[in-house]
Amino acid sequence: MKKKYLEIGKITSVFGVRGEVKVLPMCDSPQLLTEFDTLYWKSGTPVTIENARVHKNMAVVKIQGVDTADAAAKLRNHLLYVDREDMQLEQGSYFIADLIGLKVLDADSGEEYGVVTDVIQNPANDIYCIKTADNRELMLPAAPEFIAETDIEAGFMRISPPKGLFEIYGG
Repeated sequence: MKKKYLEIGKITSVFGVRGEVKVLPMCDSPQLLTEFDTLYWKSGTPVTIENARVHKNMAVVKIQGVDTADAAAKLRNHLLYVDREDMQLEQGSYFIADLIGLKVLDADSGEEYGVVTDVIQNPANDIYCIKTADNRELMLPAAPEFIAETDIEAGFMRISPPKGLFEIYGG
């Protein structure tokens, strides 16, 4: 089941004395985090963003109603969420939250390799972490030539790993 709200950032500290907070982006870039007028708490309660800007790979955010450093300090370690309906994805792109938990199947044989447990983001391409039934962790570059099909609704991904890739994991 797709989550309505997706994690977009974590409040790490106070920034200045006017109630601004520094937010560590949990998305593609701090710039993306600054593009929303409304974010959400985990409960789904809306958070009105008065202004936001990028500062040293972080987002500095002013939340409506948070006007002092003391009030901002109380928000430390809180997560901010975005409504998935407010996000635009390019064709063939997926939210990481939707990939976690997908069954990973061999495109040719149908053999089940395991389940996606994490996605490591790298500049060249992401890496899918796959946990096998016997608790081994496999890693597969998320390159188009290795991913035959991704069906979020049906809960699976079909892959064509390079010959010998998974043998290095002792299997």
